[in-house]
Amino acid sequence: MSENNVNAYLLLTCPDQNGIVAKITQFIYQSGGNIIALDEHVNQNQEFFSFRVVWNIKNSKIPASGLHEAFEPLAKEFNAHWRIEFSGQKQRVAIFVSKYDHCLQEILWRYNMNEYDIEIPLIISNHPDLQHIADANNIPYHVFPISKENKQEQEKKEIALLKEYDIDLVVLARYMQVLSPGFINEYRNRIINIHHSFLPGFVGGNPYKQAYERGVKMIGATSHFVTEDLDEGPIIEQDIMRITHKDTIPDLIRKGRDLERIVLARALSYKAEHRIIVDGSRTIVFD
Repeated sequence: MSENNVNAYLLLTCPDQNGIVAKITQFIYQSGGNIIALDEHVNQNQEFFSFRVVWNIKNSKIPASGLHEAFEPLAKEFNAHWRIEFSGQKQRVAIFVSKYDHCLQEILWRYNMNEYDIEIPLIISNHPDLQHIADANNIPYHVFPISKENKQEQEKKEIALLKEYDIDLVVLARYMQVLSPGFINEYRNRIINIHHSFLPGFVGGNPYKQAYERGVKMIGATSHFVTEDLDEGPIIEQDIMRITHKDTIPDLIRKGRDLERIVLARALSYKAEHRIIVDGSRTIVFD
């Protein structure tokens, strides 16, 4: 990895204590790094400190390959959970889809416009319907038909394929299957999902019809990390849109699709830019 104009990203959480910011910024200064962005947050209830700092390592005395080892003693002093990422190392993302294409199309449009610092080496689906979109974008498309009888076997094949492609992150772009606990554990806090925000108020089939019949005045969408508790993982991004009595069920569906694709696209952007720290059942998303 060339270190000309490469940025390092440190994301850190630890018990709150005096001097954390001072010691970390001093570490960066002494190593020859130039800080570009810095943000912090203290959870007042739990007295826990979260921190994100970005610095350029072009003139750093410590090479990228040595930064983890160099920073580790300081992290141990803080009793911290932490990671360092680099702008030159693109996250490898697998997109999972079923038959709906709006979220996939939005991600691929932004991807082709170079909005994401990621690579998408494959798309996985339980249906062949969106093969043409993958072909148009020159991305391999793998179909794993899933039934109650073969689900466990097919998920093992999917996981093997993800490992073969060295995947860092899985994005469920309206993938209409519930992942097993075994799959989730393989990619803990590395699976992003999207759903309409009617849950849990309008669960089950046809939530837009239920919302229409109740005369809701707002619809929304939520992107979150996947956990064993269905649709209850740490929330990454949400948005809403006002509607009126004039909106029909097709209007609600269309507006819901718009929200879903935008909210999922934002969540992927935050993850690609190393802006997210998972704090138990919630997330901290740095601006």
